[in-house]
Amino acid sequence: MLKSNWNYPTVVWTGENRVNDLSLACEDLNIQTPLLVTDKGLYNSQIILETLKSLNDKKILVKIFYDVIGNPTGTNVKDGVEFYKKNRCDGVIAFGGGSSLDVGKAIAFMIDQKLSIWEFEDIGDNWKKANTEKIAPIIAVPTTAGTGSETGRASVILNEKTGVKKIIFHPKFLPSIVILDPRLTISLPPDITASTGMDALAHNLEAYCANGYHPMADGIALEGMRLINKWLLEAFEDGSNIEARMNMLTAASMGSTAFQKGLGAIHSLSHPVNALNNVHHGLSNAIFMPYVLTFNRDVIEKKIIKISEYLDLKENTFDSFLNWILELRKKLNIPHKLSDILDKKNFDIDRLSKMALEDPSTSGNPKKLTISDMKNMYMHSMSGNLF
Repeated sequence: MLKSNWNYPTVVWTGENRVNDLSLACEDLNIQTPLLVTDKGLYNSQIILETLKSLNDKKILVKIFYDVIGNPTGTNVKDGVEFYKKNRCDGVIAFGGGSSLDVGKAIAFMIDQKLSIWEFEDIGDNWKKANTEKIAPIIAVPTTAGTGSETGRASVILNEKTGVKKIIFHPKFLPSIVILDPRLTISLPPDITASTGMDALAHNLEAYCANGYHPMADGIALEGMRLINKWLLEAFEDGSNIEARMNMLTAASMGSTAFQKGLGAIHSLSHPVNALNNVHHGLSNAIFMPYVLTFNRDVIEKKIIKISEYLDLKENTFDSFLNWILELRKKLNIPHKLSDILDKKNFDIDRLSKMALEDPSTSGNPKKLTISDMKNMYMHSMSGNLF
């Protein structure tokens, strides 16, 4: 029997209007002056205004930091840490999409670290270098159903100097309380609903196919994919469908819980494109998905057949599952080719392939990867040829 370590996620409060319990979460964690971390798009939104009023009414002196971009940077984290200290905060509310959650968790982690954030990249035992005495408590409130960062022990942060996305890891990145409120995702436009939903699918799918012994993660990933199969199109076509929104939030959190087992080439290919071309992470994952599936086919076919059975597809075959992915992307208006969203003159395949091979997600791919493999998958994704 293989040796492995298993972990579960944290306390999760789910349900409609649970954001109204945010003050109770602060009280539970003894947070009196929280730093609410969000992005510029949400800063002036009705959601944030109502949340701030609710917290202030409860005498919780919330401060707000919103200098967060779509593919967040080390500078975003550094500025947030300075803001946190200046305002003498005592906890973090990470509120928004994956970027806000990643930055919020990283701020809470970095407030008393002596080493650079890059010293805690998810390699070996780097996380053991951390000073754990003053890591701030974290409450996570996702407003998209994709990254699952609310149940993750890492943040993906862009190093501006190298142009490389780094996965920063520590067990205490995991928020103490998560609030999943479907009301907060109602306003998501269809294209973001589609991209984030496919991101959640990529997490569950790659986790299930990753090497290693983790039947708990496998079970979570299978059910996450079933929920996505049933509810993603519903949420895409009718954003006001609370049941669909709730189930997609759940599936996203499940994906992040499952991928402690590992990810793979979908993410390896995506991270460099996100970093160098500012492409939405969920969108790039959706585009790369079938190309990686066909590359890995000879080592994952039995697992894909099992997924097909669980999803109750018409046929329990690899091709049936691949066609389901292709049809789902089509219905969600996801482009088939990377070249549909990326100009060839901005496509440096040698640099991208090197970055992809060095990405931490590469080690989890069920099939060993070379730089030639990365180039071939990039070339296929640009041409649209699956084989």
